[in-house]
This record gives sequence, C-alpha cells and structure tokens, in this order.
Amino acid sequence: MIVQGKTIVVTGVGPGLGREVAQCALRDGAQVVVAARQRERLEQIAKELDPSGKRVSAHAVDIADPAACASLMEHAVERFGGIDAVAQVAAADALFGTLGSTSPQDWMTSMKVNVLGTLQVAQAAVPALRKRGGGSIVLVGSQSMWAPPPNPQIAYASAKGALISSMYHMVKELGPDKIRVNMVVPTWMWGPPVQGYVAWQAKERGISEEAIVAEITAGMPLGEIPADEDVAEAILFFCSDRARMITGETLLVNAGEVLR
Repeated sequence: MIVQGKTIVVTGVGPGLGREVAQCALRDGAQVVVAARQRERLEQIAKELDPSGKRVSAHAVDIADPAACASLMEHAVERFGGIDAVAQVAAADALFGTLGSTSPQDWMTSMKVNVLGTLQVAQAAVPALRKRGGGSIVLVGSQSMWAPPPNPQIAYASAKGALISSMYHMVKELGPDKIRVNMVVPTWMWGPPVQGYVAWQAKERGISEEAIVAEITAGMPLGEIPADEDVAEAILFFCSDRARMITGETLLVNAGEVLR
C-alpha cells in the first residue's frame, strides 16, 4: 500500500496505460482522479474501477487547454482535499512519419499536446502540490527518443525528447518546494493498442501473431513485451514516498532493449 491515503491525478485514462496506473493506485490505497477527453468512456472506466465512487472521480480534460488543466486540479482539490501526485500519461502518440513525410499539422499537434499540454498539466498542479508540502509529477517519455522504431515517428519522439529538457528545469525550480519530477520511459507496452497492432500486422503480412511478437522481442534480453501494468508500477513508485529522494531521473521499462 505504497500510496495509502494519497490523492493522485492520472491523465490519459483510456483502455491502456492510464487505466492501469489508476488501477494500481487504487490497489495501493490512493484516491484517484481520472482524466481524459472522452467524458462518457471516462465515466464508464471510473465506475469499473470503483463502483462505489468513493475513491475515484472522473473529470474530462483536454490537456492542450490550460483552463481545462486548471479546472482538473481544482476538481481534485474540491473532491479529495488536495493533490499528492500527478501521473501525466495523456499524449498524442499516433503520429507517424519521417522528416520528409511528417506534415506541419502533425508537428504542431505533437508539440502542442506532448510538450505544451504536459507543461500545462504540471503548471496547474503545482499550487496544490505546494499546499501539500510537496509531491510528485511523473512524466511519460518514449524509447523512440533514443532509438528510432521501425515505423518512424519523428514528431512524437522529438516532443518526448523535449520533455526531458523541461523536466530538468522543473527539477531545479520545484525542488525547493519538495516537488519531485521524474520520467518513466517505456518501449512497446502489451495492452490493447499494441495487441491491436500485432493483430493488424499479422493479418496484413499473412503470418502469425506469435511471429510478430517474436520480431518485437528479438532485441529484448528478457524476451517479453512489458505489459501496461509493468509501466504503471514504475509510475506508481515515483508517485510514492519510496522515491522521496529521487528527482530528475528517467527510468526505462523496456526488458533491456535499449541500455543507457
């Protein structure tokens, strides 16, 4: 129960990583505010996570809107009395292309959501974290920052890389208030999005899903695609007091695929 009694705001709660973070946080004793753009789906997820509604609250948000980010944090404080940690999972990740093929719109979308949106979430959370006497902001990076994937996504990778620089600045600025800022960096994550990709590729190429998975895991010494919940556990660690003296770090959850 490493986050017993804490209030954690989780953005990007859908069928993948965000939901797993919320579920792990509930399991370990936290109260959770779940946030995403699609209100109806979000409210359904909240009911599934906690049918009683006592420890989960849903609040729709578009992180590209600074007023919406502020409203999210105000809701969390009003509902549960404060904020102890923020897991910023929301992202625009379905952006693929090379330097030559990426459209201006994709560049702008990636930077607006993945960089500016993330910083707006952090900015909105800081006053409540200060009132708590400190806390944790957890960012989600991407291994594509360092190792371009088979399907290039330069706009997405560039935006996630920019977050590292932003993190270092936040560490210096917020550290005196005991607010920690860290980043979890996943590779492929075995959950609904990747499962869908594997099924699509198998059908497209006329080979088995096992063959596609074998290709993905070929460079992973542990021989297994990390699951969404594996990444969620790392995020929850950074949210907890067990990481109270850790800030400005990047933690890869990648089965050893890339070593840094």
